[in-house]
Amino acid sequence: MTVDIPLWFEITSMVVLSLILIGDLLLIRLRPHIPSTRESTLWVVFYVGLALLFAVVLGTVAGWRNAGDFVTGWALEYSLSVDNLFVFVLIMAQFAVPRRLQQQVLMVGIIIALVLRGAFILVGVTIIEHFSPIFYIFGAFLIYTAIKQAMPEGEHDDDVKRENFIVRLLRRRIDISDTYDGSKIRTIVDGRRMWTPMVIVFITIGVTDLIFAIDSIPAIFEITTNGFLVFSANIFALMGLRQLYFLLGDLLDRLRYLHYGIAVILGFIGVKLILHALHENELPFINGGQHVEWVPDIDNLVSLGVIVVSMAVATVASLVASSREKRAERLAPTTE
Repeated sequence: MTVDIPLWFEITSMVVLSLILIGDLLLIRLRPHIPSTRESTLWVVFYVGLALLFAVVLGTVAGWRNAGDFVTGWALEYSLSVDNLFVFVLIMAQFAVPRRLQQQVLMVGIIIALVLRGAFILVGVTIIEHFSPIFYIFGAFLIYTAIKQAMPEGEHDDDVKRENFIVRLLRRRIDISDTYDGSKIRTIVDGRRMWTPMVIVFITIGVTDLIFAIDSIPAIFEITTNGFLVFSANIFALMGLRQLYFLLGDLLDRLRYLHYGIAVILGFIGVKLILHALHENELPFINGGQHVEWVPDIDNLVSLGVIVVSMAVATVASLVASSREKRAERLAPTTE
């Protein structure tokens, strides 16, 4: 049985998480630098530990069913957010963002993502409350997205083309300088006030975050429709994303099969959404408008297992393939 989450706990949690995000942002602002592998590792461990601690406190206050839903939703969003990193790498390279400024760019991107996802969650919860067949649409969309993930040829190239279109549009509308001025979005060049390339980077990341929100928010609604759990799972998933970007670094290029793991997760959640929609069916042309009782109800613990196993298998397979490829290159005879 699901226990209602006390309002005081929801408010306190949002205040504490907001303070952590503000503190993180101020820390980056006051000390822009390139984080070391050790520093990034410690921050990732900190945020993962913080999410698990939150789950324990949530379970104690509002029941372990809610805690389990949060952990599953967080694991799902964290897994899907890794795909963001590939596009972030392309954006940073395309706009030649100095490495010491990349932390600030990522932090601003995370804040934009939280605002956009918060809006999506509010809209999504409202739609679900008044139109339960939306789960059919969510499920079909996730299955379609899974198929695209499994065949990603040119997918990131499409993202770059979309970003190039945005850049061309902005450059026609506003004056943009050729060089960065630290993290400023406005600067003075030859006595004229101009925008810096940083404004393009922020807008591009914002558009990218919007696209990823369209994929990830429907997925977590299968885990839980509680707005607080959905939003808190997104916050914890995004909070560690910046450090994960620097921790993985060049390793991202070696994760060649990761998209298959993400495709399996999205496909599984999509099927689960459709099964849930059938179980709660209200459409008159399906089973006479009655609930389809024989449809299996897949537990969230199974979902968590699928998420963890899919990401683990995809990661291990990628690293093994990359290692074999490097070994073959070393053993290959050289020709002069």
